[in-house]
Amino acid sequence: MKISIKLGLWFFVCIVFIEAFSMIFLHNKLVHSQVHQELSALQARGNSHRAVLEINSEPATLHHIALMESQTDTEVVITNNKGVILTSSTKINQYTEALLDKPINNLPRNGRILQPDWQNEKYIATVTAFNNKDGKKAGYVYMFRKTDEVQKLISELNKHFLFASCLILIFMLITVFFLSKALTKPLISMKEATKKLSKGDFSVTLPRPSNDELGELSQSIQTLANDLNYLRQERNEFLASVSHELRTPLTYINGYADIAKRKELSESDRFKYLDIIHEESQRLSRLLKELFDLAKLDQNTFSISKEQIDLSVFLNSIYQRVLPAFMNKGITLKLDCQQPININIDPTRFEQVILNLLDNSLKYSKENTSTFIGATEENGKIEITIKDQGIGIPPEDLPYIFDRLYRVEKSRSRATGGFGLGLAIVKQLVEAHGGTITVESELGKGTYFKIIL
Repeated sequence: MKISIKLGLWFFVCIVFIEAFSMIFLHNKLVHSQVHQELSALQARGNSHRAVLEINSEPATLHHIALMESQTDTEVVITNNKGVILTSSTKINQYTEALLDKPINNLPRNGRILQPDWQNEKYIATVTAFNNKDGKKAGYVYMFRKTDEVQKLISELNKHFLFASCLILIFMLITVFFLSKALTKPLISMKEATKKLSKGDFSVTLPRPSNDELGELSQSIQTLANDLNYLRQERNEFLASVSHELRTPLTYINGYADIAKRKELSESDRFKYLDIIHEESQRLSRLLKELFDLAKLDQNTFSISKEQIDLSVFLNSIYQRVLPAFMNKGITLKLDCQQPININIDPTRFEQVILNLLDNSLKYSKENTSTFIGATEENGKIEITIKDQGIGIPPEDLPYIFDRLYRVEKSRSRATGGFGLGLAIVKQLVEAHGGTITVESELGKGTYFKIIL
C-alpha cells in the first residue's frame, strides 16, 4: 500500500474519531440543554398560573387559565389540596391521571419537575402549589407537554447535526487527500531518487521542501547522491590514474628490455638502458608500495606502534637527513624546535608524514627560497608546521589535494615523479594518530601545512 494512502487513512481515522467524539459530546449537551429549557419553560408557566391563582382563584379565573392553555401546545390541570380536579384544559387520560396520582412531598415554592423522561414517557410534567389569601395551601397547578413535541425538536436537531457531520466529513476527505499528497510528495520524490541511486544513477536533484525533518532527509539524500557521484568519478579517475601510472613504467621496462637484448648493442648503451629499466622498476615498486599502504589504511590493518619521543630530537634527525638535498637545490631549510616536547607517536610512520611534506616542498620550490619546519606546544596540543615559498596550489585544487591520485600538475611530469598518493597517505597517517592536517596556499607565494596532535 502506498504511503500516501496509509497516511491519508491514518489522518482520516484519527480525525473521524475526534470528530465523532466531539459531535456526540456536543449533541448530548445540546439535547440536554434543549430538554432542560423545555422543562424550565413549563415550570415557569406553572409558576405564572400560581401567581394569578393566589390573587384570584374564582371559577372564572380557573376557566380562563384552562381556556388559555387549550390554545397552546401545553396542558394544565388544577386541583385542590385534596387532589380533586378544579379545572383542566384537556381531557384527563391514563397518562395524566398516573402523574396526578403521584405523591407530592416537600414541594418547594417554585415547584418541581414531576416527569423529566422525554424519551420513554408520553408527557413531561411539572407541579406547583398555590396558596389561598390566608397563606394556606389551596391546591396544585400541574403542567403537561407531550413528549412527541420535544422529540420533534430533537429530531430536527439530529437532522442538522447529521447534515453538519456529512459536510465536515466531505471537507475532511478533501483536506486529508490534499494534505497526504502534499506531505508524501517529497517522500515519493526521495523514494524515486533512492531507486536511481540503487541503480547507479547519481544524477539526482532534490529540492529542500521545508526546514523540518523532511527537508533534512531530502538534503541528506542529495548530499549522499553528490558524494556517491563524486566517489564514482574519483573511482574512475583513480582507476585511470593507476592504469596510467602502471602502464608508463611498464612501457619503459618492456621497450628498453627489448632494446637491451639486441646483440649488436654496445656495452655502454646496454648498461644505460638497464639503468633506465632499474629506475622504472624502482618507480613501479614505490607506486605499488604506496597503493598497498593505502589499502592497509582503508582496512585498518596498518599497524601504529606509538612510543614517547622528544619531538625536537625527532625533527632534528629528519632535518639533518634532508638538508643536503635542499642545499643542493639552493633552498634554505630552517628548523625551529629547540625546547623538548614529549609526544606519543609512531616514529616510523610519522617520519613518513614529515618526509612526504618536505619532499613536496623540495619538488615545488625554486632556487633561493626558504622552507620552514616548526613545532610548538600549547594547552595540551602540539602543532607541527611546514611552510615553503614554492609555486603554491591553485584555489580550485586546494580542497582535493588529499584525495588519492589527485595531482595539481595534470601533465604527470616525469621530472617531479609523484603519483598523487603521498598526501592521501599523510592525511590518513595523521588521522590514525588522532590528529588533523590542514593546508593553506597562495599561487606564487607558497604552501603552509599544519598538523595538530
